[in-house]
Amino acid sequence: MVERKRLLTSVFIAAAVMTGSGVVASANHVRIDAPAVPSVVTPPTVPTPAQTLQAEEIKAAVVRANVIYANKLQADQVRGTVYQGRQVKVSDSRDRIRAPEVVASVIYADEISANTVVAEQVYVRELDRR
Repeated sequence: MVERKRLLTSVFIAAAVMTGSGVVASANHVRIDAPAVPSVVTPPTVPTPAQTLQAEEIKAAVVRANVIYANKLQADQVRGTVYQGRQVKVSDSRDRIRAPEVVASVIYADEISANTVVAEQVYVRELDRR
């Protein structure tokens, strides 16, 4: 019985030393110092859209404006309030615009063909959603 107690005591002491040695070992000698670098964030410059754009034909992927007046509008998607009627008449337009994106505050166009039209108000005579 005495021998059994010694054996158990030595097993417990060995286990305590093994687990205790894992706690004692630490990495206090490792230190990483990184200098504090201030970051400067500059906002991207956004081109100012034209106030008023008048064109005979606009072909674009996206057309954005606050208000659009058009005789004919062909688009996959129209976002905004659409007013359709015969009162809209856009004339005296000569320019043809083809661009990935057309942005203006107010757009007057005889014909607009786009994937997406985004405007608060769209006044159009003929609307064709593809």
